[in-house]
Amino acid sequence: MIPSDEPNPEDAAQAGDAASAEDADLAGHPDAPVPSRDELESAMEWAFEGQEITPELRSAYAAHAHFVLLKNREINLTAITDAREVAAKHYLDSWRATRFLSLIGKRVLDLGSGAGFPGIPVALAEPETRFTLLDSTNKRVLVIQEAIELLGLKNAKAVHARGEDHLASTRYDIVMMRAVSSVRENVRTLRRVKHALKDLVMWKGPSWSREVRAGERETERLGFRLDTVFEYKLPGDMGERAILVYRAPGGQGS
Repeated sequence: MIPSDEPNPEDAAQAGDAASAEDADLAGHPDAPVPSRDELESAMEWAFEGQEITPELRSAYAAHAHFVLLKNREINLTAITDAREVAAKHYLDSWRATRFLSLIGKRVLDLGSGAGFPGIPVALAEPETRFTLLDSTNKRVLVIQEAIELLGLKNAKAVHARGEDHLASTRYDIVMMRAVSSVRENVRTLRRVKHALKDLVMWKGPSWSREVRAGERETERLGFRLDTVFEYKLPGDMGERAILVYRAPGGQGS
Protein backbone atom coordinates (compact mmCIF):
# COMPACT_ATOMS: atom_id res chain seq x y z
CA MET A 1 0.00 0.00 0.00
CA ILE A 2 1.43 3.42 -0.97
CA PRO A 3 1.42 5.90 1.91
CA SER A 4 -0.73 8.95 1.26
CA ASP A 5 0.78 12.44 1.38
CA GLU A 6 -2.60 13.81 2.37
CA PRO A 7 -2.79 14.99 6.01
CA ASN A 8 -4.77 12.82 8.36
CA PRO A 9 -7.81 14.83 9.52
CA GLU A 10 -7.71 13.21 12.97
CA ASP A 11 -4.02 14.09 13.43
CA ALA A 12 -4.70 17.64 12.31
CA ALA A 13 -7.60 17.92 14.76
CA GLN A 14 -5.49 16.59 17.65
CA ALA A 15 -2.67 19.02 16.80
CA GLY A 16 -5.17 21.85 16.69
CA ASP A 17 -6.61 20.87 20.08
CA ALA A 18 -3.11 20.72 21.59
CA ALA A 19 -2.23 24.14 20.18
CA SER A 20 -5.48 25.60 21.51
CA ALA A 21 -4.82 24.15 24.95
CA GLU A 22 -1.30 25.60 24.99
CA ASP A 23 -2.57 29.00 23.86
CA ALA A 24 -5.13 28.95 26.67
CA ASP A 25 -2.45 28.00 29.19
CA LEU A 26 -0.23 30.86 28.01
CA ALA A 27 -2.98 33.49 27.90
CA GLY A 28 -1.87 36.54 29.87
CA HIS A 29 -3.71 38.46 32.59
CA PRO A 30 -4.20 41.93 31.07
CA ASP A 31 -6.12 43.21 34.09
CA ALA A 32 -3.73 41.84 36.72
CA PRO A 33 -2.46 44.48 39.14
CA VAL A 34 1.24 45.36 38.95
CA PRO A 35 2.76 46.77 42.17
CA SER A 36 5.14 49.70 41.74
CA ARG A 37 8.90 49.28 42.07
CA ASP A 38 8.74 51.04 45.45
CA GLU A 39 6.04 48.65 46.67
CA LEU A 40 8.13 45.67 45.55
CA GLU A 41 11.25 47.08 47.21
CA SER A 42 9.32 47.42 50.48
CA ALA A 43 7.90 43.92 50.09
CA MET A 44 11.41 42.48 49.61
CA GLU A 45 12.59 44.26 52.77
CA TRP A 46 9.66 42.75 54.65
CA ALA A 47 10.16 39.23 53.30
CA PHE A 48 13.93 39.19 53.89
CA GLU A 49 13.87 40.86 57.30
CA GLY A 50 16.59 39.32 59.48
CA GLN A 51 18.23 37.52 56.55
CA GLU A 52 21.82 38.05 55.41
CA ILE A 53 21.15 39.63 52.02
CA THR A 54 22.58 42.78 50.46
CA PRO A 55 20.37 45.76 49.56
CA GLU A 56 21.68 45.42 45.99
CA LEU A 57 20.38 41.85 45.70
CA ARG A 58 17.01 42.82 47.18
CA SER A 59 16.78 45.63 44.65
CA ALA A 60 17.61 43.25 41.80
CA TYR A 61 14.82 40.96 43.00
CA ALA A 62 12.38 43.90 42.99
CA ALA A 63 13.45 44.82 39.44
CA HIS A 64 12.92 41.27 38.22
CA ALA A 65 9.58 40.99 40.02
CA HIS A 66 8.34 44.18 38.35
CA PHE A 67 9.44 42.83 34.96
CA VAL A 68 7.72 39.47 35.52
CA LEU A 69 4.45 41.05 36.66
CA LEU A 70 4.38 43.36 33.65
CA LYS A 71 5.02 40.42 31.31
CA ASN A 72 2.33 38.48 33.17
CA ARG A 73 -0.22 40.71 31.48
CA GLU A 74 0.94 39.37 28.10
CA ILE A 75 1.72 35.74 28.92
CA ASN A 76 0.70 33.54 31.85
CA LEU A 77 3.69 33.47 34.22
CA THR A 78 2.27 33.56 37.74
CA ALA A 79 -1.02 33.62 39.62
CA ILE A 80 0.66 35.51 42.48
CA THR A 81 0.52 39.30 42.10
CA ASP A 82 0.40 40.69 45.66
CA ALA A 83 3.75 42.35 46.38
CA ARG A 84 4.44 40.58 49.69
CA GLU A 85 3.34 37.21 48.36
CA VAL A 86 5.58 37.65 45.31
CA ALA A 87 8.53 38.57 47.55
CA ALA A 88 8.07 35.64 49.93
CA LYS A 89 6.72 32.88 47.71
CA HIS A 90 8.92 33.48 44.66
CA TYR A 91 12.10 35.22 45.83
CA LEU A 92 12.65 34.28 49.47
CA ASP A 93 11.57 30.72 48.74
CA SER A 94 13.99 30.42 45.80
CA TRP A 95 16.83 32.20 47.64
CA ARG A 96 16.59 29.75 50.57
CA ALA A 97 18.51 27.21 48.50
CA THR A 98 21.60 29.41 48.71
CA ARG A 99 21.56 29.05 52.50
CA PHE A 100 21.44 25.28 52.40
CA LEU A 101 23.39 24.16 49.33
CA SER A 102 27.03 24.46 48.31
CA LEU A 103 26.73 26.05 44.86
CA ILE A 104 30.02 27.82 44.13
CA GLY A 105 31.59 26.50 40.94
CA LYS A 106 28.71 24.14 40.22
CA ARG A 107 26.71 23.68 37.01
CA VAL A 108 23.00 23.94 37.77
CA LEU A 109 19.94 23.22 35.63
CA ASP A 110 16.61 24.82 36.52
CA LEU A 111 14.28 22.30 34.89
CA GLY A 112 10.83 23.66 34.06
CA SER A 113 11.84 27.20 34.95
CA GLY A 114 8.54 28.82 33.92
CA ALA A 115 8.92 32.51 34.80
CA GLY A 116 12.52 31.99 35.90
CA PHE A 117 12.08 30.49 39.38
CA PRO A 118 14.15 29.41 41.16
CA GLY A 119 16.89 29.97 38.58
CA ILE A 120 17.06 33.75 38.34
CA PRO A 121 16.89 34.54 42.10
CA VAL A 122 19.52 31.88 42.82
CA ALA A 123 21.74 32.95 39.91
CA LEU A 124 21.65 36.56 41.11
CA ALA A 125 22.77 35.42 44.56
CA GLU A 126 25.45 33.01 43.30
CA PRO A 127 27.54 34.72 40.57
CA GLU A 128 30.20 31.97 40.67
CA THR A 129 27.66 29.30 39.70
CA ARG A 130 26.65 28.55 36.10
CA PHE A 131 22.91 28.25 35.51
CA THR A 132 20.82 26.94 32.64
CA LEU A 133 17.13 27.85 32.85
CA LEU A 134 15.20 25.37 30.73
CA ASP A 135 11.56 25.29 29.70
CA SER A 136 9.64 23.43 27.01
CA THR A 137 7.53 26.51 26.17
CA ASN A 138 9.39 28.87 23.86
CA LYS A 139 7.35 31.95 24.80
CA ARG A 140 8.39 31.57 28.44
CA VAL A 141 12.01 30.96 27.44
CA LEU A 142 12.00 34.25 25.53
CA VAL A 143 10.76 36.04 28.67
CA ILE A 144 13.50 34.40 30.75
CA GLN A 145 16.16 35.42 28.21
CA GLU A 146 14.88 39.00 28.21
CA ALA A 147 15.09 39.05 32.02
CA ILE A 148 18.65 37.69 31.94
CA GLU A 149 19.66 40.50 29.59
CA LEU A 150 17.78 43.14 31.59
CA LEU A 151 19.54 42.10 34.80
CA GLY A 152 22.95 41.71 33.16
CA LEU A 153 23.28 38.13 34.38
CA LYS A 154 26.52 36.71 32.99
CA ASN A 155 26.21 33.30 34.68
CA ALA A 156 22.81 32.27 33.30
CA LYS A 157 21.30 31.28 29.97
CA ALA A 158 17.83 30.27 28.81
CA VAL A 159 17.23 27.12 26.77
CA HIS A 160 14.11 25.93 24.95
CA ALA A 161 14.00 22.13 25.13
CA ARG A 162 12.51 19.12 26.85
CA GLY A 163 14.43 18.23 29.98
CA GLU A 164 15.07 14.64 28.95
CA ASP A 165 16.40 15.69 25.53
CA HIS A 166 18.71 18.33 27.01
CA LEU A 167 20.11 16.04 29.71
CA ALA A 168 20.82 13.35 27.13
CA SER A 169 23.77 15.45 25.96
CA THR A 170 24.60 17.76 28.89
CA ARG A 171 25.67 16.90 32.44
CA TYR A 172 24.99 18.95 35.58
CA ASP A 173 26.03 18.90 39.20
CA ILE A 174 22.52 19.88 40.32
CA VAL A 175 19.08 19.77 38.74
CA MET A 176 16.49 21.99 40.45
CA MET A 177 12.75 21.44 40.10
CA ARG A 178 10.28 23.84 41.72
CA ALA A 179 6.50 23.68 41.26
CA VAL A 180 6.88 21.08 38.51
CA SER A 181 5.30 17.82 39.71
CA SER A 182 5.34 15.23 42.49
CA VAL A 183 8.52 13.55 43.71
CA ARG A 184 7.50 10.34 41.93
CA GLU A 185 6.75 12.06 38.62
CA ASN A 186 9.90 14.18 38.78
CA VAL A 187 12.20 11.16 39.10
CA ARG A 188 10.24 9.37 36.37
CA THR A 189 10.92 12.32 34.09
CA LEU A 190 14.65 11.81 34.69
CA ARG A 191 14.70 8.02 34.52
CA ARG A 192 16.52 7.79 31.16
CA VAL A 193 19.04 10.53 32.00
CA LYS A 194 19.59 9.85 35.70
CA HIS A 195 23.36 9.59 35.25
CA ALA A 196 23.51 13.14 33.83
CA LEU A 197 23.11 14.73 37.28
CA LYS A 198 24.64 14.36 40.71
CA ASP A 199 21.91 15.90 42.88
CA LEU A 200 18.20 16.50 42.37
CA VAL A 201 16.80 19.40 44.41
CA MET A 202 13.04 19.85 44.76
CA TRP A 203 10.94 22.51 46.52
CA LYS A 204 7.91 21.13 48.34
CA GLY A 205 5.10 22.24 50.65
CA PRO A 206 4.08 21.01 54.11
CA SER A 207 3.01 17.58 52.80
CA TRP A 208 6.51 16.80 51.54
CA SER A 209 6.85 13.68 53.75
CA ARG A 210 3.70 12.18 52.21
CA GLU A 211 5.13 12.80 48.74
CA VAL A 212 8.41 11.18 49.73
CA ARG A 213 6.62 8.08 50.99
CA ALA A 214 4.39 7.92 47.91
CA GLY A 215 7.43 8.07 45.66
CA GLU A 216 9.71 5.86 47.75
CA ARG A 217 9.40 2.73 45.62
CA GLU A 218 10.02 4.65 42.38
CA THR A 219 12.96 6.64 43.72
CA GLU A 220 14.64 3.50 45.06
CA ARG A 221 13.99 1.60 41.84
CA LEU A 222 15.61 4.36 39.79
CA GLY A 223 18.54 4.81 42.18
CA PHE A 224 17.66 8.20 43.71
CA ARG A 225 18.51 8.42 47.43
CA LEU A 226 17.03 11.06 49.74
CA ASP A 227 20.04 12.75 51.30
CA THR A 228 18.84 15.89 53.12
CA VAL A 229 15.63 17.77 53.92
CA PHE A 230 15.70 21.47 54.80
CA GLU A 231 12.49 22.74 56.40
CA TYR A 232 11.53 26.39 56.93
CA LYS A 233 8.56 28.74 57.20
CA LEU A 234 7.65 31.67 55.00
CA PRO A 235 6.78 34.94 56.79
CA GLY A 236 3.26 36.22 57.31
CA ASP A 237 1.76 32.76 57.80
CA MET A 238 2.38 31.99 54.12
CA GLY A 239 3.12 28.38 54.84
CA GLU A 240 5.73 25.78 55.58
CA ARG A 241 8.20 24.73 52.92
CA ALA A 242 10.90 22.12 52.44
CA ILE A 243 13.80 21.67 50.06
CA LEU A 244 14.53 18.00 49.34
CA VAL A 245 17.97 16.93 48.15
CA TYR A 246 18.17 13.55 46.42
CA ARG A 247 21.51 12.04 45.49
CA ALA A 248 21.13 10.91 41.88
CA PRO A 249 22.85 7.89 40.30
CA GLY A 250 25.24 10.28 38.54
CA GLY A 251 26.53 11.41 41.93
CA GLN A 252 26.97 7.94 43.40
CA GLY A 253 29.76 6.73 41.16
CA SER A 254 27.45 4.34 39.34
